[in-house]
Amino acid sequence: MIPLGVEIFVARRPIDLRSSFDRLSGLVREQIGRDPRGRAMFLFFGRRRNALKLLFFDGSGFCIYYKRLDRGAFAIPGAEDDPAEHVTIDSAELDALLDGIELEKRAPRRSVH
Repeated sequence: MIPLGVEIFVARRPIDLRSSFDRLSGLVREQIGRDPRGRAMFLFFGRRRNALKLLFFDGSGFCIYYKRLDRGAFAIPGAEDDPAEHVTIDSAELDALLDGIELEKRAPRRSVH
């Protein structure tokens, strides 16, 4: 359930997925430069890319969605040689990513802070 009009930011640097609400909120500020309580979702991958966490604020508190694949790895959006710390994706791309579908290699959309 993705609210309409929400921005979705994907951090490209892998993180320790043992991180919870406070650490993920700090990573949103440090790596993405956004307010974690804003109207946005923030996606983080583990080092092996077989798991991810999605952090968002629903208006009354933080929510974390965690998914680990049985087989394979998630494809991090954007070109592999792109030095960008994060990219933005839309809700259709998020749905495909969560379903394990590799997103078409494209130049990532950079967000403006």
